[in-house]
Amino acid sequence: MKTDDPIPMRLSAAGVLAVLMIDRVEDAVPVAEALLAGGVDAMELTLRTEAALPSLAAIWEAVPEMLVGIGTIIDPGQVEKVLDAGAAFGVAPGTNPEVIETACAAGLPFAPGIMTPSDIERALPFGCEVLKFFPAGSSGGLKHLKNISAPYAHLGLKYIPLGGVSVDNMGDYLSGEMVAAVGGSWLAPRDVIASGNWEEITARAKAARVVASKHANT
Repeated sequence: MKTDDPIPMRLSAAGVLAVLMIDRVEDAVPVAEALLAGGVDAMELTLRTEAALPSLAAIWEAVPEMLVGIGTIIDPGQVEKVLDAGAAFGVAPGTNPEVIETACAAGLPFAPGIMTPSDIERALPFGCEVLKFFPAGSSGGLKHLKNISAPYAHLGLKYIPLGGVSVDNMGDYLSGEMVAAVGGSWLAPRDVIASGNWEEITARAKAARVVASKHANT
């Protein structure tokens, strides 16, 4: 993804990306509606369950206001399936050059995962300007991101921290000028989705939007 493309610009405006593991397709639309009711209009469905791609198609049709991408793309063969399902963007946990090349060639806006300077440099030849910082918490948080991103600051790269991000620390991450948005599963945890507690998801989304809005106004 380029930083000035519509999708990363929309993610930056939102400030927060909901990351979900959905086990039942019938939960897809209600959880999307619950997030949207709380002000979160961007989500990533991970390819860790068989329900991910059909869930994306269901949300795309029923909740067109929601920006929906697919995460955990770890094999080049998944790229075409992701595009066919209607994904607006793709995300990976790491920097597999073959996956990145396939995604870019197919025209899928793509954010590979990075944790080291070497990871960043593997992504650069493909024109990736928006990168997933993962796992953010266990690798040193914003301090680590500032350190590894400093040599590339002149390139204008932006990062989306995931892994260990919560409503309690997302403001700290968003204070970093190199951070485009934050993401996490705390907005709609797997067990909360399974229980159908849509009100809880809306409440979590509202709380995240309050923090993101404060950052946007500073």
